[in-house]
Amino acid sequence: MFRNITIGAILILLTTAVHAGGMSLSLRSVHSHATIEGSRLHLNRVFKVGMVILIMYLVAIIEVLIWGTAYLAFDAIEGLENAIYFSAVTFTTLGYGDVVLEGNQRILSSLEAINGIIMFGWSTAIVIAAVQRVYFHQDAD
Repeated sequence: MFRNITIGAILILLTTAVHAGGMSLSLRSVHSHATIEGSRLHLNRVFKVGMVILIMYLVAIIEVLIWGTAYLAFDAIEGLENAIYFSAVTFTTLGYGDVVLEGNQRILSSLEAINGIIMFGWSTAIVIAAVQRVYFHQDAD
């Protein structure tokens, strides 16, 4: 059990680092000093917010892949597709239950679900910050 808690803690730290990098990239992508007017301004704003959402979506996929790869590496699940599928439904807390972990490895799935909730909350905060920067010119870092 303690081995799996340690593995989960390492994975949480790794996904936190990935998320922090995604946040940095996202918020830098919306910071621009260019002056754009009219309908081009609206399209520019939509594009910037869309880029933030796309970056955070890709970050979530990377995080799911990190957990899925760990499941494979520790023989918790057989097959790449099963590992990624299980990781995705666990990370998003959807949890269909059609693929489950056995024995003491179940703690990993609980830790991944906790990690996913936190990461999606953080992603929401990043999108809100980007919208504020783009639409309300709040440049606070």
